[in-house]
Amino acid sequence: MDRLWESFAALTAIDSPSLAEREFCDALKARLEALGAEAYEDSAAAQIGGSSGNLYGFLPGDLPLPPILLSAHMDTVEPGHGKRAILRKDGTVTSNGDTVLGADDVAGIAVILEALTRLRESGESHRPVELLFPAAEERYGLGSSFAEYGRIRAKQAYTLDLGGAIGEAANAAPTILSFEIAVRGKAAHAGFAPGDGIHAIAAAASAIACVPVGEPEPGVTVNVGKISGGEANNIVPALCEITGEIRSLSHDAVLAHWENVRHIFTEEAEAAGAAVTAKHRCEITAYETPLDSPVVKRFERACGKLGIPSNIHATLGGSDQNNFARHGIQGLVVACSMHDVHSTREFCRPDELEQCVKLVLALITEASP
Repeated sequence: MDRLWESFAALTAIDSPSLAEREFCDALKARLEALGAEAYEDSAAAQIGGSSGNLYGFLPGDLPLPPILLSAHMDTVEPGHGKRAILRKDGTVTSNGDTVLGADDVAGIAVILEALTRLRESGESHRPVELLFPAAEERYGLGSSFAEYGRIRAKQAYTLDLGGAIGEAANAAPTILSFEIAVRGKAAHAGFAPGDGIHAIAAAASAIACVPVGEPEPGVTVNVGKISGGEANNIVPALCEITGEIRSLSHDAVLAHWENVRHIFTEEAEAAGAAVTAKHRCEITAYETPLDSPVVKRFERACGKLGIPSNIHATLGGSDQNNFARHGIQGLVVACSMHDVHSTREFCRPDELEQCVKLVLALITEASP
């Protein structure tokens, strides 16, 4: 556990915000090679505009079974410069309060490294293990969307990137659709000739008032997240720009709600004499791993072996597993001791990290398919 803690603290001390993972990738590659694993970095950096590509690893096994893929992402959200892990008297690990801790997702990486180290020390039989440490996961899985999937033989994956107690895992995650809408009116002097203008912000406000934000139906969320527009207090605004997102475990439901949002903006803008341009993109696509699939059953057996209650459920957050599923890799997103993520209150617990190491070892040493 001392080594596990030291590894976690050392890795969190490396700044690795999204698209700037170069130093972290180099350090991780060196650690993999020291463990006797093959390591390879792809060319995704050029495609995503980052400093690092995705990092792959492979550890041969002596069990005649197909490989399992283990994954955890290299990047963190901001504020993430100058992170330091501090072990508190209550057994939690936090930052100094000015940055995130980076347990999302250094916890997953430290667990994987420690599990591989213990395998090497014990000589215990295990199946082949493939590794993928994506860049820019916090940008809607950007790095793993450009991964070299032809390099990966595994059809089952465990992605260590979930909050909650050890034993929790997500088998389904949503489609997330981002949208950008521009309402275009007509500028005029607000004091001398307001009637000559078409108020873009007012038209946009009328539309937003009609959009069913929040949870318009169970399992679907709609949010208008940002509004900007106008030039000066004495000018009728000619432009108002709106951004937002829609997410659901049902891809079709997301698309249907987007069409509704677009229709509302078009109708309200046209009623005011304004025009609308609207565009959207699906950042990630929904997937569901069946509860009776081998990757789920293995997880449940591993938890049972260790006396850890398993809790498999859906989540409305995305991860690299969304991209893995698109390429035929079934998987679970596994809790690995990250709490209050994406905030300066983020924390983890060394005892949970240790639990997760044992869980990963149970997954890769099991002799059944």
